[in-house]
Amino acid sequence: MTTAKAQVSGTGRAVRGEAVRAGARAGFAARGALYLLVGALAVRIGLTGTDEQADRGGAVAHIAATPFGAVLLWALGIGLAGMAAWRLSEVFLGAAGPKGDKAHRRALSAGRCVFYAGSAFLVLSFAMGERGSGEGSTDRQSRDLTARLLELPGGRWWVGAVAVGVLAAGLWIAGRAVLRKYRDHLAWGRLTTYQRRFMDVTGVAGGVGRGLVFVALGLSGVRAATAFDPSRAKGMDDAIRSFAQTPAGPWLLLAVAAGLVLFGVFSFGQAKWRRL
Repeated sequence: MTTAKAQVSGTGRAVRGEAVRAGARAGFAARGALYLLVGALAVRIGLTGTDEQADRGGAVAHIAATPFGAVLLWALGIGLAGMAAWRLSEVFLGAAGPKGDKAHRRALSAGRCVFYAGSAFLVLSFAMGERGSGEGSTDRQSRDLTARLLELPGGRWWVGAVAVGVLAAGLWIAGRAVLRKYRDHLAWGRLTTYQRRFMDVTGVAGGVGRGLVFVALGLSGVRAATAFDPSRAKGMDDAIRSFAQTPAGPWLLLAVAAGLVLFGVFSFGQAKWRRL
């Protein structure tokens, strides 16, 4: 009897584990769809100067406007929820790969879990008709959050600390992409030469593009902290647009936009070949 119960318990854990892994793969696909849309919107901004938002809100609004928008939003939100569930499992069980059970890896997974859970909530809220939830401008949200932090005792230091953290995250993302650290999380030995080249091109270019956006976000936060001015804080849309104001002009914006598109494609590759 005890052996039978143990077998049933083991089967249940295996089924739950498989469900979590399926949710993770759906999550990578959902993330890929979001970055593809954000990157495409950024390309349109670089080419035409459109007023569309190149951020999560703009992507959600674009999806909602399609003939099957509601269904797509539900699929996107459920995929992001699956990603959050997988990251939560890493908090308790450890991540796959070497040093996956270390405290810093668990803490990183916890932060990612919160981020994806929040993203899933906003997308699903929008899918259920709460239009103010998923479509909010990240620029406005960033300024509002910065203003609230500046009102706190030592607020300038709080804003500066968050901004430096975001800036460091951007450099970390870009650096890991250049060093091809993503290979450690892929079933690299099973990939063909073409598949490896595909993941290297999209992984490096996509990671650098994504990292540069985080760097721009962090720099804007540093400026907001030093000037004690929340209006200087940028969301993703303003951060992307700011690349057009550099000496490279719209060409840098288009390069970053192409990087975001490639990161979306890279996420689809992760959905298929990531070790979980």
